[in-house]
Formats: sequence, structure tokens, C-alpha cells
Amino acid sequence: MADATGGGAASGRGVRRAGRVSLDAVSHEGITRAAGVWPTAAAPATVAWWLRRGVGPYLVLVDVVAFAVATLITLPGSPPAHAVALLFLLLVFWRAGLYRSRLTLSLLDDLPYVLAAVVVAWLFKVAVFSVLPGVDAPARQVVHVVVLLVAVLTARLVAYRVVHTARCRGLVRHRTVVVGAGLVGIRVAVTLLERRNYGLDPIGFLDTDVPEDRRVLLPVPLLGGYERLGQVIREQAVRDVIVAYGGVDEDELVDILRTCDRLDVDVFVVPRLFELHDVNRYTDEIWGIPLVRRRRAVYRSPWWRVKRLVDVVVSLTTMLVLTPVLLACAVAVRLEGGPGIIFRQERVGLDGRPFQVLKFRSLKPVDDTESQTQWNIRHDDRLGPVGRFLRATSLDELPQLWNIVRGDMSLVGPRPERPHFVDQFSAHIPRYTARHRVPAGLTGWAQSHGLRGDTSIEDRARFDNYYIENWSPWLDMKIVLKTVGQVLRRQGG
Repeated sequence: MADATGGGAASGRGVRRAGRVSLDAVSHEGITRAAGVWPTAAAPATVAWWLRRGVGPYLVLVDVVAFAVATLITLPGSPPAHAVALLFLLLVFWRAGLYRSRLTLSLLDDLPYVLAAVVVAWLFKVAVFSVLPGVDAPARQVVHVVVLLVAVLTARLVAYRVVHTARCRGLVRHRTVVVGAGLVGIRVAVTLLERRNYGLDPIGFLDTDVPEDRRVLLPVPLLGGYERLGQVIREQAVRDVIVAYGGVDEDELVDILRTCDRLDVDVFVVPRLFELHDVNRYTDEIWGIPLVRRRRAVYRSPWWRVKRLVDVVVSLTTMLVLTPVLLACAVAVRLEGGPGIIFRQERVGLDGRPFQVLKFRSLKPVDDTESQTQWNIRHDDRLGPVGRFLRATSLDELPQLWNIVRGDMSLVGPRPERPHFVDQFSAHIPRYTARHRVPAGLTGWAQSHGLRGDTSIEDRARFDNYYIENWSPWLDMKIVLKTVGQVLRRQGG
């Protein structure tokens, strides 16, 4: 979590009343006394340090301590197998969403999930380790799971209170900007100023064409228009953005919010018609206002770094295993078309940067202009039997494994396009350039759905952006498996 101390957005604020909106002037000390929290001098520095790393790591530590205490009490001298059980318990808790970042921490909300996760972890341990020597008797195992449940619930109750107290006391605060200075945005900002337990300090609004009669209602300053979002985030050390809409078109707002993808911020969205919005376990809320937390950009996920490692290992291994195939393709291309086995072509990759993509040559273009501007050579009369076979089986794409090793591309991602067509498509296809937020891929979500060759570019862009917004390791695996099936059916092109 960020070390955002509020920057004067909420502390020591005088009374401000305008129209229907009023802010009660509650000082920092007044809030502290009302909440019954500890004095600053008594707050453990280590607790604040852990909380600034995020609620998730802090709760992992709490659960590890609870498991250790329960094991020492009920199963002293137990075998090392319990360490595996602990890892499984943490995994189940993670899958149950018990380590996700939240504005409101409630033990009652988590109780069914904690109970189910502890029982599942216990059943796993019984099923896997009961056949091993030295495992404790079933009666002791039952006692252990009961004590473990009590220990976890007690530890989390204390932990949640510590988080609440640290937020109210100002030890952990997030500087927040509200996008949209309408009545909903004003209500959100006022609520955060009055209720410090959410840990968010609104420092200002972003909006355009705010009427003067509404400006006087704003509890924090108007920092400019929507286009300044990225600049304000960097200059003001903002860690959270709350989108309450306002005077901007939703299509334009999507593009503006994507400027946050490369910044270390969390984005919350107040749903349209939020009074009718169905609140679920993964919906945050601030005093009755639901907030949908936007998923963090894929490149800020630790799994994204694993993706790069997998790219390199799989590409090198594939090149080694397919060496005979690569040599056969090279010889066939040389015999059919003469010198020039590898075809290099400029494509647009990550952040719009050009790179040279590598392919086995299917035919020789007349010149570079033809190479860069001819859309599809699938029905070109100059395409020989070898070229047609390579394209139908996608074997012509194999040299791009070296592009992946070099870091130009990934195994899975939006297929790269030539600059000439990128300029054309960007001019009339909404959010076409948003595809360049991630590295280009050897195959992609669009291609796995048959969108290749002479198919809709708008559909491709939509599928590519869907892939970026919903990326996961399993989605990559699905795309690879679907692509392999297409190659075996010779659906390349």
C-alpha cells in the first residue's frame, strides 16, 4: 500500500457548507478519539510497514502465525507434512479471495469462506497424508482443525481491527483523485473525508465544464480536465482513482482510463444506476455506494514476469526440438525460390515501436513498398506449392520463435501489423492502437477464433483488447491449444 498521509485533504479541515452538501469539520485527533484507536506513539512501526506493502501480504503473515500456533498447541512435534498442509491452506485462502485488497474488512463477510477453506485444507491433508507413517490420529486431527479455525478467526479479527485503526490514525492512507465532479462524485469525496476507515484521502476532482454553482459544492479542489489524469497521478503521488463519471463521453473515458495501465494505481468505478447494482463478494463499497475495482493491468501481475520466462524456455526448446523441421523448411524454400530463405518485414509491436518480424519466405515481393502495402498474398499467382503449404500449416511463422527469444514478441498476444495498415486502421477503428499495450504474439485470441487473413479488422481489435483486459496464464494455454488444433487442420493463412 502507498504511504499516503493525506496531504491535508482530510486533516484539520474547517467547516464547509454549500447548498445540500456539508462537510463536518472533524479534526484528525477528533476522529481518532471517536474511533477509540491507539496514540501515534504507540503504533508499532512494523505493522505500518507491513500494511503499506498491502493487505494481502499482511493477512498471509497473520494466517501463517495462526496455523503455527494451532499446530504447536494440538500437534507438537508433528511431521514436516504439515508445512505442505500450510501451503495448501494459503492457496485455498487465496483462491477464496481472502487475500484480495479491500476497502472494507469484515470477519462476518469472510466467515463462510474461512470455514470452507479450512475444511477443504484439512480434508486435503487427511486424504494425502493419512497413508504416510507418523501422521497423527484422526481424533487429534479433528481437534487440530477446530483449534486452527478458532485461531484463524481470532487472528483475523485482531488483524482487521489493526487495519481499521491504522487507516483512521493516518498510518496508512492512499491519495485519491475523483474523476467526475457531479453529484455522485461529490458524495463519494465527502464520504471519504468523513469516514477515514476506508483509508482513502481525496485530493481533488478531474472534470470538464463544471458549472459555477456546482464548483462551490466541491469539498476538494478541481485539478483540471480528464486529459490531465496521468499527469496528476504522477505529480500528486496518487494511488487510487475513483470514476464517478461527469461531463465526458464513456468511449472517451475508456481511453483516458487506459492511461492508468502503466501507473501504480487502483481504479474504482461507480456503476451506472448504482442504486440498482447487484453487490457481490468482489464489489467494494463506501457507505452504501458500490465500487467496482478495475482489474490491475496485466503487466503489473507477477504472472506476467512468469509469462516472459515461459516464452523464452518454450521458444528455445521448440526451436531445438523442431530443428529438423526448420532445416527442411529452409531447404524447400531455397529450392523453390532461390536465395533469401528468411523474409524480414517491419511490424508494429509494444507501445507502437517497430521491429523486424522473421518468416520463411513464401514469395519474393517486387520491392519494399509491395511488402509493406500488399494486404494478403494467399491468392497470389506467384505463390508456389512450398509457399502455399508453409502458409496453410503456419510453418512459415516458425522463425518468429527467435523474435520471441529476443523479446520482440510473445508466444501469445495480438498479431503484429505493418505500419502502413496500422495508420489506416487507427484512423477509423476505435481503440485499434490499444492492442499495442502488450507485446505482439505468435498467435492470439483473435486468431484462435479464426480471425486471420481477410476477416474483420474491427473484430480482431475487439478480441485483442478483450485478451489484454482478461489475460491469465490459463487464457494463454487455451489460445495455444486452439491454435495447435487449427494448425493440425491446416487452417493457416
